Amino acid sequence: MAERSTSTHEITHYLNVENAKIAAFLMVSGFILYHGVLHLKFGNDSCTWLLSDGRFPGYSTWQPYGCMMHKYSKSDARMCMHYVSYWGGRNHITFVGDSRIRQLYFEFVNLIGSKEVEKKKAHTDIHFQDEKISARIDFLWQPMVNLSMFYVYKNFLLSEPGARPNLVITGSATWCIKLNNGSKNALSNYQVNLTTIVPLFHKLKDTTQILWMLQDPVVEEKLNANRSMITNEQIDDYNKVALDLLRHSDAKLWKSSRLVAQGMKKESEDGLHISKLALDLDVQILLNMYCNNDMNHHDGTCCNQPEQATTLQIITAAFFLVCIVSAIALCLYRRRQLRRNGAKARAENGQRNGQNGLQESHEGCYDVMVSLAKLGVIMAYFYLCDRTNFFMKENKYYTHVNFFLPFAYVMILGFFFTEKTDKTAVLHRDQTDEWKGWMQLAFLIYHLTGASKVLPVYMHIRVLVSSYLFLTGFGHFTYFWHKGEYGLVRYCKNGCRHLPFYWHTRKNSLRRVLEVLFRLNLLVVVLCFVMNRPYQFYYFVPLVSYWFIVIYVSMAIWPHITQASAEGNVLQYLFMVIKMVLLITIITLFYLSEVFFEKVFLTRPFKALFVTSDDSLHEWRFRWQLDRYSVVYGMLFAFGYQVLLRYKIINDSHEENLFSKPISWLLGVLGLIGIGSYAAFTFLCGNKQQCNDVHSYITFLPIISYIVLRNVPGWLRTRYSSFFAWFGKISLELFISQYHIWLAADTHGVLVLIPSYPVLNVILTSFIFICISHEISKITANLAKYAVPNDWKSLLRNVICFFAILVPICITNGVIAL
Repeated sequence: MAERSTSTHEITHYLNVENAKIAAFLMVSGFILYHGVLHLKFGNDSCTWLLSDGRFPGYSTWQPYGCMMHKYSKSDARMCMHYVSYWGGRNHITFVGDSRIRQLYFEFVNLIGSKEVEKKKAHTDIHFQDEKISARIDFLWQPMVNLSMFYVYKNFLLSEPGARPNLVITGSATWCIKLNNGSKNALSNYQVNLTTIVPLFHKLKDTTQILWMLQDPVVEEKLNANRSMITNEQIDDYNKVALDLLRHSDAKLWKSSRLVAQGMKKESEDGLHISKLALDLDVQILLNMYCNNDMNHHDGTCCNQPEQATTLQIITAAFFLVCIVSAIALCLYRRRQLRRNGAKARAENGQRNGQNGLQESHEGCYDVMVSLAKLGVIMAYFYLCDRTNFFMKENKYYTHVNFFLPFAYVMILGFFFTEKTDKTAVLHRDQTDEWKGWMQLAFLIYHLTGASKVLPVYMHIRVLVSSYLFLTGFGHFTYFWHKGEYGLVRYCKNGCRHLPFYWHTRKNSLRRVLEVLFRLNLLVVVLCFVMNRPYQFYYFVPLVSYWFIVIYVSMAIWPHITQASAEGNVLQYLFMVIKMVLLITIITLFYLSEVFFEKVFLTRPFKALFVTSDDSLHEWRFRWQLDRYSVVYGMLFAFGYQVLLRYKIINDSHEENLFSKPISWLLGVLGLIGIGSYAAFTFLCGNKQQCNDVHSYITFLPIISYIVLRNVPGWLRTRYSSFFAWFGKISLELFISQYHIWLAADTHGVLVLIPSYPVLNVILTSFIFICISHEISKITANLAKYAVPNDWKSLLRNVICFFAILVPICITNGVIAL
């Protein structure tokens, strides 16, 4: 038994988060090496990925290999044509080929055209022109690769460069097979004729991009007698010839269209021509190739060049590089000193009082530099994942199974780690960590699967965001209520004032505020510099920071009310109610007056904190008004809870139920009804706008109901899931880090480290992402000690240094006008 216990202890000794981080670092190094080899061997052109390979994650949904494909609507397609023309480009696209190419032509024209074009089956050339978007789309009937097709390209070459098409989509084989009854001589002639055409592609490369479309497979059993000689074997032979001749030419090979047709060949009506669904996907692939680099859609990374690094990003990279080099140098120096001095000498030196301060200073410098170096390495990984094409990205894909299966699995896993806690208070720390943890895991699954399109799921996630803000109001109100560290003066129970309390409380109050803001904002501020995104892009941290300041100001303004002052004067409770009413009134005025709202939040220099990259306040207003009362609900609940404790209506200092058995059962039923009512509302409201308009008024219902169900029964209140609580402690880092190293393209896609294996990819990227988030949490806590020290002189120095760095950046970016 002792041997088994020793063996178990040895296993758990090595299975810990620090060793997991080492494993994650080795994995990242391995993936960098793997993708580096892939890029060296096959290149990193995402256009080639788009045109070469892909898969069907679900019916009628195409996922290109390694990049994200935007779904172009008619307005998107027309905007693309207009945009290309506006910047001096040309929209002259020509389709050259047989009836299959003609199918694609009509589908393309009908998507970009303002009116539906009649689909003709005549064997003639067809022309389309739209002056509004400066687009000219031609179809040239060339069903055979022969002398006639040769002269098409010869005429392109003889014409003026401005008259040539800038894109040609071509391909042909089935007519050759049909007219020659699948003879071998026809295949040889096809090879000879294509060989004579290929040199023209090279001569046209400066003005015209040639896209050769491989032949789609046929459904042989659906072909009529006149086409029975067209077999997939014959098509494969012709495709092989085209591949051999064009692989190293200046024409691009379009292979993925064949895979699309192959996956949807059952929908073909006559066995030869592909279905409308397959044509739609082919047109989307074409538009992604043609438009993405100009339109810069967030969910369209195929054929889209990465952003160029800004000056601020380069300076930030240089700063972190200096930190990394300095940290390495300090590490080597320390190791050298340790070897030189030995353990005994170090012990003696530690006893010398005169050197203690110097040693602490050196230790602090080392600690800060190592933390910044680690953060720099992590930021390099962030940049590599989401500001380059080094790692691949894929679109999100939602199904009910994709969302609810991992959600159920995570919930069940969390229940297996249920433990007893010695805390008995309502919403004690273990319970709030657990709540934040399972909410965060739900957020991750929601974002990974793109579940926002499903209204009931979207609204339930909105409740979870509101719950986080509710806990913000509850937690900070409770802290200030008990500690009283929010005003410039601390009041005694008898109302007296003392000068020592004044100075002590003022410093503690300021330090508390700055420490909370530092912990909330460090990662986001660094990411703003590294990823070149505005502060509002990471909307959740600005929201929580803003409401924390609101809570602080609400509590700090006169009269200062604390638990101690309320015990000496019952009127203090009334004053707190008045404060709450005034706060709700002010929030409502901000909501009702959009002009007043914009006047306040568009005031410089604070404007930069609330606008997006296009200088719009819309995103902030939307987020603000959606949860405008959530923090107040949390403060009101905390206040009511303190009143109930004060007058001994409830007692949570034991493990029993908060109320008698009948009342506990009644509250449990009401809690279930509250949650069920909100769930019913999410299914009954018509659209997101209607749901969002009502949400802020009723979001307290499911939150309070959950708290009642979770806390009234004593046996449930004193148990928690350590699994969820562990994630809850790093919930903020998880929420922000997912933007770039778990998701991709600023949350619009999914990061791919292992292509073609989506489940394994999610498992490994999740492991790396969680380890990095935990390390960021440790780094933040460590740096907070030095950035917000207890010594007020050091704190003042750090604040001055912060503004000394921030002000030039703000002036350079136009935040502060001179």
